[in-house]
Amino acid sequence: MPAFRTLDQLDAKGKRVVLRVDLNVPIENGEVRDATRIERIVPTIRELLDKGAAVILLAHFDRPKGKVVPEMSLKPVAPALEKALGRPVTFVFTDWQDGKAVAAAKAARPGECLLMENTRYHAGEEKNDAGLSSLFASLGDAYVNDAFSAAHRAHSSTEGIAHVIPAFAGRAMEAELKALAAALEKPKRPLVAVVGGAKVSTKLELLGNLSGIANVIVIGGGMANTFLAALGYPVGKSLCEHDLANTARDIIATAKSKSCEILLPVDGVVAREFKAGSPSRVVDVSDVAADDMILDTGPESVAAIKAAFDKAGTVVWNGPLGAFEIAPFDKATNEAARHAAELTRRGKLVSIAGGGDTVAALNHAGAADDFSYISTAGGAFLEWLEGKPLPGVTALRGA
Repeated sequence: MPAFRTLDQLDAKGKRVVLRVDLNVPIENGEVRDATRIERIVPTIRELLDKGAAVILLAHFDRPKGKVVPEMSLKPVAPALEKALGRPVTFVFTDWQDGKAVAAAKAARPGECLLMENTRYHAGEEKNDAGLSSLFASLGDAYVNDAFSAAHRAHSSTEGIAHVIPAFAGRAMEAELKALAAALEKPKRPLVAVVGGAKVSTKLELLGNLSGIANVIVIGGGMANTFLAALGYPVGKSLCEHDLANTARDIIATAKSKSCEILLPVDGVVAREFKAGSPSRVVDVSDVAADDMILDTGPESVAAIKAAFDKAGTVVWNGPLGAFEIAPFDKATNEAARHAAELTRRGKLVSIAGGGDTVAALNHAGAADDFSYISTAGGAFLEWLEGKPLPGVTALRGA
C-alpha cells in the first residue's frame, strides 16, 4: 500500500488541526442513539489535544443539499461527543458564508475542541469546490482525516482540503487502512470471502474483484437464490433476480478460470411466509416447492462454510447468510459468525467485516467483538472491496 502520513509524523503542539470525522449518527428526539462512530474518533481527538493542539472538527449530517436545515444540525451531537471525550466541546454554528467558522478557529487555544456546523450546509461541499476547500484549510495549520466512511466521496472536506494544507491519517483511519490492506493486499491464505445480502445486482463489481483475489467465495442470503436458479434449481417464491441468470453463470465461470471456488448453498431453510413464528423446514436445494421461500442457509451448507473457515487464514465478510432479522432465519449467520469469531479468538484466523447489515448481523450473533476488525463504513468499505480507489484515501497517500 502506498505510504500515507499519520499522527506520528505530525508535530501538533501549538497548531490548529482541522479534523474530518464521521458524526452522521442516528438521532432521535434530539439525542444520539448509537455513539459507535463517536467512540471510534475519540482516541485521535484526545491525542491531538494532549499534544497541545486546538482541534477543529468538520463533519456532515444527512443531506441538507447546500441549505441550512435546522433538523440536520450537528448541534445535538456535541453533548454526546463531550461525554465520550470527557472534555468540553464548543459547537460553532455557521452557514459557511458568514465568517463565523474562521473567527472561531482563529480564536481557538491549545487544548480546545470545536465542532463546526454541518459541512453540507454549503452547496460547494459535495461539489468539491476549490473555494470551500481553501476556506476549510484556512481553519488550521494541518488536516487530519479520521472518516474512512466518507473517504469514497470526493468532497471539499474529505479530498479538496488535503491538497491545500499538510494532510495526515487519524488513528481510526490508520487502523482501517491497515486492516483492509491485511485483508486483501497481503492476506494470510487461503482467503475466504463471504458475500451475502439480498441482490446480486448490488454486488456485481464486488464479486468481480474478489474472484481474482479470494480462494473461496461463500455466497449467501437472497443473492444465492439467483445463482441457484441460474444453475437450474427451483427457488419457489424466493427473492430472486431471474434476469441476472446469465450474469450469475458468467461469475461462476470467471471464478473457476481464476481458480476461485464458489461455495453455494446445498440446502436451505424454507417457509411459506416471511414473518416471526412462521413454520419452517430444511430442504435440499433441489426440493424447494413452488410456494416456498428460501429464507436462510441450511445446516449442511453452514457445515461446509465452517469447514472453509477452518482451513482459511483470512475471512472477509460482507452481507448476511439469511434473513437474520427474524428467528429462526438467523441461525446460519449466527453459527458461521460465531465460528469465525472463535477461530479468531484462538489466533487461527484474521477476520474482517463491514457494511451496515453485516455489522448488525454480527452484533446480533454476539460475534462482532471477537472479529479482528469491524468496519463501520458502509459505501466506502464496499467500494474498497470492489477495488475502487477512494478519493479521501488517495489524497492522503499523495500528501
